Amino acid sequence: MKAAAKATAKSAKSGETPMFAGFEWMLAGRYLRSRRREAFISVIAGFSFVGIMLGVATLIIVMAVMNGFRGELLSKILGINGHLLIQPIGSELDDYDAVAARIENLEGVTFTLPFVEGQALVSGPSGAFGALVRGVRETDLRRLPLVSDTVTSGTFENFDSSTGLAIGTRMARQLGVSVGDTITLVSPRGNVTALGVTPRVKGYPIKAIFEIGMSEYDGTIAFMPLSEAQLYFNQEGIVTGIEVFTDDPDSVGRMRELVEEGAGRPAFVSDWRSRNMTFFSALEVERNVMFLILTLIVLVAALNIISGMTMLVKDKGRNIAILRTMGATRGAVMRIFVITGASIGIVGTLAGFALGLVVCLNVESIRQGISWMTSTELFSPELYFLSRLPADMDTGETITVVVMAMVLSLLATLYPAWRAARLDPVEALRYE
Repeated sequence: MKAAAKATAKSAKSGETPMFAGFEWMLAGRYLRSRRREAFISVIAGFSFVGIMLGVATLIIVMAVMNGFRGELLSKILGINGHLLIQPIGSELDDYDAVAARIENLEGVTFTLPFVEGQALVSGPSGAFGALVRGVRETDLRRLPLVSDTVTSGTFENFDSSTGLAIGTRMARQLGVSVGDTITLVSPRGNVTALGVTPRVKGYPIKAIFEIGMSEYDGTIAFMPLSEAQLYFNQEGIVTGIEVFTDDPDSVGRMRELVEEGAGRPAFVSDWRSRNMTFFSALEVERNVMFLILTLIVLVAALNIISGMTMLVKDKGRNIAILRTMGATRGAVMRIFVITGASIGIVGTLAGFALGLVVCLNVESIRQGISWMTSTELFSPELYFLSRLPADMDTGETITVVVMAMVLSLLATLYPAWRAARLDPVEALRYE
């Protein structure tokens, strides 16, 4: 305190005290270091630091995981489904080759994929369940990197002439089959007889097994050659629809009208946003709500700074009186306590950012470690669709969280610092 008084007296002789002078930082640093009779104030400051650190880290981690979850789902959905879907109106889509060729010539269209789709019961040695069977051509199947580049066993060579199936790893495990084994498909759309429609039952060998990484697709979708699917589902010479893949999935609103005109026939065109609107809207609402809820953690920690700083001002009343007597201005006193309180928030925010960054970079390893220690499955693929926990830190969101925490910490120090600056030497002595 004597060194601070000398620095204050020296500044007073030379005129107005400069803003954020050295003695202000020195005093703020001393107030942050606890003494025995100030231990309770230091405990409150410690809780404020930990609260801000955990609040910032939690916000960064949760936002990164939700961004990664949405991004992974979006990449999986758009990697196997077209950005635009063309379905016939009025008549069957029997001129699909000509329609697909016209649309592929449009600017912004990458490729088109005619397909036949139907529901069927698949059965194997270990069980039976419903599946979505899609008939596609080998050339089109190879245009889907999410499928062609994730084959774990088997091959797509001669897929069109093999009359075999390509299934996901989860379906293979549930059915208890591998490449070369045969599974049975049962379709309710069978042959029409005198006794009515009989189900169609046929066995197909497993040609390839892939792993997309999304349980919904790996466990329910089976790919079949297009010509075989047309025969199996009684759709000879026609297709269910044509999927259109574009350069930019976000430009489907503009491309929709072009595709409708390019089809050259009555057709209903829908895009991926309209088909998945409910799902992605729910994700967006959940993300915004989680941001607001977790922001309260940072706000509570900032309120702890107010209480801790208020007690510190009360405890340092005599010191404030001495500083004012030696020539310190109200602004200098206010800056001392602003530096003291803001240091807690800023250091806590930076520590929270570092903690959040480390967790986001190792979130899958942390999940596996916790699952191993607790012998539980923290991220079930059946519930969350994905086989791994993703995390994608958005630079803009992370900066927003860090700036918000620092601003809240700074605002929390203004009132206690203002109260300290308003004390005159006589009133300050009453605090002792």
